[in-house]
Amino acid sequence: MARSQPSPFDVAGLFDEYAAELRQYCASRIGPTIADDIVAQTFLIVYERRHRLESRPPRAWLYGIATNLLRRHRRTEVRGLRALARTGHDPYTLDIADSAVARVDATALNRRLATVLAALPARQRDVLLLYAVAELDYAEIAASLDIPPGSVRSALHRARAKVRAAIGDQIPGAERATGGAQ
Repeated sequence: MARSQPSPFDVAGLFDEYAAELRQYCASRIGPTIADDIVAQTFLIVYERRHRLESRPPRAWLYGIATNLLRRHRRTEVRGLRALARTGHDPYTLDIADSAVARVDATALNRRLATVLAALPARQRDVLLLYAVAELDYAEIAASLDIPPGSVRSALHRARAKVRAAIGDQIPGAERATGGAQ
């Protein structure tokens, strides 16, 4: 049985519906500790601005708020990506269960990917991560970032090209982020 869409003024319903996926998106960008703070701040803003929600899709509005909050934490995000690129150690995860071989391969690839992500302009990085991590469609990304859909397509195309150029086909399952083999 499908759940009904929460009322725009039902902040608790929106939280129940979207908090987990929003946290996952934020954690992938800036780490789990700060992700919890970003999600909490997002829903605080939603509560404070709930009267504005009627005319906007709730999911896009939530991702837009979260992405704007993440931009404020951009320095932390870029520092983490640069540290990962430099050291091969992801400062946001404690992944001790992986085998040594998988970790060596992943570390090399993570370094290259982190370098590319850190070097992307903010809009391209935001669009790529909203598309690849949060799995928003073009319209949702456009609404989230308050940019035209054509700008989403352009930014995503440029980001994909840069990622592809840097890492090629070395990330299994990266078809969504890079647009697959072309």
